[in-house]
Amino acid sequence: MDVAVAIVTDSTAYLPEELADRHGVTVVPLQISVAGEVSEEGVEITAAETARALRQWRPVTTSRPSPERFAGAYRAAAAAGATGVVSVHLSGAMSGTVEAARLAAKGAALPVRVVDSETIGMGLGYAVLTAAEAAARGAGLEDVAGAAARRARSSRSLFYVDTLEHLRRGGRIGAAATLLGSALMVKPLLSITDGRIAPLEKVRTVSRALSRMEELAVQFAGTRDVDVAVQHLAVEDRAQALAGRLRARIPALGELHVGQVGPVIGAHAGPGMLGVVVAPR
Repeated sequence: MDVAVAIVTDSTAYLPEELADRHGVTVVPLQISVAGEVSEEGVEITAAETARALRQWRPVTTSRPSPERFAGAYRAAAAAGATGVVSVHLSGAMSGTVEAARLAAKGAALPVRVVDSETIGMGLGYAVLTAAEAAARGAGLEDVAGAAARRARSSRSLFYVDTLEHLRRGGRIGAAATLLGSALMVKPLLSITDGRIAPLEKVRTVSRALSRMEELAVQFAGTRDVDVAVQHLAVEDRAQALAGRLRARIPALGELHVGQVGPVIGAHAGPGMLGVVVAPR
């Protein structure tokens, strides 16, 4: 059966390519600039290249897609026979991406519902997959959009960064700015709360920060059916070790995804970032 509702998202969902292809999700890339050279995330620059630039303290900035990029995606969906589009994006409090999608939606030839996920990474990714599954079952436009919004709202995103400096430089530090004064003496544990980066706890060592993040993820999952993503930048061994412990400790674990974040999150979180998304089903 052809899917009547098409799904569009942006590159900060960090969906594995095979999952995006399998579910027919269109991904519109954000842009990243390294020392003035602009590239599209996931197309022209890798996370490893971004991490290398950040370690060298080269200027790294990010920018939203243009409304025209979204308009092109919506035109393509209409040409493929879709009767509507649900466009699900990273938090509007962190990026103008969702606003660019809304601008494009106003001129689209078919109905477009734009969903601000109020999160990023696989918190967004799981919401997108939920929307795609609802669309594949034949759900209507509003039901598909609602399914995405509910999955995003029910998920929890926790993450650790080696330093707050990259968040500060990128202007994304939000309420976590309260930690800056003691940044050299603490290892910050952060969360995405109401679409913004918020301080969660201050701990003294990396091992304690990671242990605490693991505990909070296990507590949040409880005995519910959940999917979990462990995402990182340039700390694969640390991510795999954490994933192994979560696999052993979460009783009703569904999908467990381990992957590296892309250049956009990497530019703001910096090398050493490690995060966990717990998404109840």
